[in-house]
Amino acid sequence: MKAKVTVMLKTGVLDPQGEAVKSALGSLGFQGVDAVRQGKVIELDLAETDAAAAEIAVKEMCEKLLANTVIESYSIEIA
Repeated sequence: MKAKVTVMLKTGVLDPQGEAVKSALGSLGFQGVDAVRQGKVIELDLAETDAAAAEIAVKEMCEKLLANTVIESYSIEIA
């Protein structure tokens, strides 16, 4: 079973990497980009065969390691 975790900074948290990307895009001539938020995607191959159990395990992974839940939010997709 595969899991995909998307981690993003919470709304209101300063995103210096996103601002740097926005600035670089403008420098390269890409106009009309109002905002950029940068995050990360983590793909996991799991031995678990039950989707509900896999989601519970991945949520625990996110809470303990994959996301800093003080400043980041995350979403989980199980396939």
